[in-house]
Amino acid sequence: MLKVHRISSVEWNPSAVVALATSADSSQVAAARADGSLEIWLVSPGSVGWHRQLTIHGDPNSRVSSLVWCRSGPRGGPLGRLLSSSIDGSVSEWDLFDLRQKKVLDSIGISIWQIAAEPFNDLLLDVKQEIKSYENGHANPSLTSGVNEGENSESEDEDNDKNAVEILDHNDAKNTRLALACDDGCVRIYGVSDAEKLTYIRTLPRVSGRTLSVTWSSDATRIYSGSSDGFIRCWDVKLAHEIYRITVGLGGLRSGSDLCIWSLLALRCGTIVSGDSSGSVQFWDDKFGTLLQAHSYHKGDVNALSAAPSHNRVFSAGSDGQVILYKLSSESVGSRDRKFVPEVIKKWIYVGYVRAHTHDVRALTIAVPISHEDLPPDEKVKRSRGPEKPLDFSYHKWAHLGVPMLISAGDDTKLFAYSVKEFTKFSPHDICPAPQRMPMQLVLKTVFNQTPLLLIQAAHSLDIYCVRLKNGMVSDTSPGPSGGLASTDLVARVKCKASRKIICSTISSSGTSFAYSDHVKPNLFELKRNKSGKSLWNVNKRQLPKELPFAHYMVFSSDSSRLLLAGHDRRIYVVDVGSAELVHAFTPCRKDGGESLPPSEPPITKMFTSTDGQWLAAINCFGDVYIFNLETLRQHWFISRLDGASVTAGGFTPQNSNILIICTSSNQVYALDVEAKQLGEWSMRHTFSLPRRYQEFPGEVIGLSFQPSSSSSSVIVYSPRAMCMIDFGMPVDRDDDTDVPNGQGLTRKLHSNGALKRKLHGLESKLNGRRNFDFCAFRDPVLFVEHLSKSSLLVIDKPWLQVVDTFDAQPVHRHIFGT
Repeated sequence: MLKVHRISSVEWNPSAVVALATSADSSQVAAARADGSLEIWLVSPGSVGWHRQLTIHGDPNSRVSSLVWCRSGPRGGPLGRLLSSSIDGSVSEWDLFDLRQKKVLDSIGISIWQIAAEPFNDLLLDVKQEIKSYENGHANPSLTSGVNEGENSESEDEDNDKNAVEILDHNDAKNTRLALACDDGCVRIYGVSDAEKLTYIRTLPRVSGRTLSVTWSSDATRIYSGSSDGFIRCWDVKLAHEIYRITVGLGGLRSGSDLCIWSLLALRCGTIVSGDSSGSVQFWDDKFGTLLQAHSYHKGDVNALSAAPSHNRVFSAGSDGQVILYKLSSESVGSRDRKFVPEVIKKWIYVGYVRAHTHDVRALTIAVPISHEDLPPDEKVKRSRGPEKPLDFSYHKWAHLGVPMLISAGDDTKLFAYSVKEFTKFSPHDICPAPQRMPMQLVLKTVFNQTPLLLIQAAHSLDIYCVRLKNGMVSDTSPGPSGGLASTDLVARVKCKASRKIICSTISSSGTSFAYSDHVKPNLFELKRNKSGKSLWNVNKRQLPKELPFAHYMVFSSDSSRLLLAGHDRRIYVVDVGSAELVHAFTPCRKDGGESLPPSEPPITKMFTSTDGQWLAAINCFGDVYIFNLETLRQHWFISRLDGASVTAGGFTPQNSNILIICTSSNQVYALDVEAKQLGEWSMRHTFSLPRRYQEFPGEVIGLSFQPSSSSSSVIVYSPRAMCMIDFGMPVDRDDDTDVPNGQGLTRKLHSNGALKRKLHGLESKLNGRRNFDFCAFRDPVLFVEHLSKSSLLVIDKPWLQVVDTFDAQPVHRHIFGT
């Protein structure tokens, strides 16, 4: 049995999420953090499949104030172009191919609070009739008649969702206009074209307060702006003059110059929604600016608003940690005269709230999963009985392909997903239980008296620790399954320049060399142990070839003689550590002969080397795998993305250096025979029939740990929530069959006969002692798992409450009954 040694003393300081945006096809969500970094998340219809596909390290000195994902011309592609505004007054584009932040508008010298892109032009053709306002400020009754106004009005949502998809499909490529809400009280309009910079169009007249929020009307002829003087202003875009203004304080709790309009929405039904600093969410008629409804359920500023694709549901989020749902409902007003038909009045009613966040909620967005689904929506799975309820059990009940979901994020650094249609019925899904997990690497049997060294990468520094167990050495003599706490002694700390951020790092298996790269250049260091003197350890910087670009990923060869860098120019560089000279540069390609062509493949974000030093596996950000032979210095094999999913973890087995184990974001496991260029024998037999309990493994697999033995055939896969041992030498027992071809007949028999199922499972446990693919859940979020020896394991975790205590922002105050 494995003895587990824990380390919970690492400093882990994730950064707050300040903005969210959804791609043009609604399949990906961008999250901007306060430290200048940006994450791209693949939207999944199940708890399995959420994947942080990319992380782009932007300018740490520039705080993002708003994100927008707009489609403009062929340059944007199906996802569109991702733009952000900054408090310093600049606008940047996030290049998802080069993984870089590029300024498309230099600082205008004034803070930009929010940016908004005009709706797609084809939207005009579909909603031209819908935007005609009526006396109550809502849509034509013929467009909404016959609709079930209950909480689960799925027929309405489905019809509107189909229309939304049609609108997106035939969008034409015309330059998109951006509206910028600026601190000097102006709204500036720029054009987004295929050029490198934004094109200035015009500036709307300046107002008395700071312009904090901005949005476009559905037909893109009007702009609505909210400011710090408590007014919402309606502007004619073509004539650049004010049509009318709304005094927001009349419907809220406060009025005057101290009321800030933080968020605005313009719905297709002819309603404007505002969220302000008084905690009020108000609904206005867009034709005359009259108040329709006012709700004051928030106990703090309303920071964000978002609408369902059908525009019949609106969500608000605030500094009180609440996310609130409002729904469009209809009421019949009777008439004393029987000759007249009762009038139907549309109203926005409060439905309910969910409070998943502990701190302020800063951003909301709507996404629609179109990725691979691990469970068909109509499939009913009988679950084996157990003492504990499976994690994320309820998520499959509402999260399906094509069904809209709400994403929220804020100061507690978490992202949560909610059902749009059944918002109050199911608990939100915690997308990233370990946000901004720090990269770590453990090397065993170093040249320093076989002492294990642990490398931890922070944003601006690298720390190398010596790992010591209770008795001072790696030993298996401690009683019980738990080896207790492990201690760490700081060996060396290397800091980068304050204006830079560390992107990747690595340490050699011998422990004598380590390296990191920021967004300017890579750096190589030598670690030595002094026999005398004040300092026991000494760090010397080594020179690298000047032509090396900064790297997205770095790894040493197994014998520590070579440093491999995945450069931002999409080439892989091989550097001799001894002479610090460039040995070779690979150009990843899909077909033979492509190495002589300029690099055109997506950037490499993961690399693994075999224990015999022959193979290098490089994975790009979309999940394609390139295999290189380090002896002949040639590309050996290209593997297109497996099951259409991204690669989350991988490694070569110590037992056979030709076998590469790959885990994907859909929680599939592949064993690839690299030398034979085919799926390994194990994968041919088992990959497409893995046990259901593993496919429902809680969370995304983020790492693998192989036993440090050439005779072992097992690996531990882990997520921040749980770990699972997979033994490639043991039979793969399915939950619903035994060794029967395809298991089809016995599957039905086992589902219909629970006693037989329990008996077989009990017998199996007695024979094997344990079942393959069984997993155990962690109590606290786990950052790293690695073997220390055959029978001991190092687990680095951190209680989330301790992480929360390090946040600069204060948690939301909640009244406790009786205090």
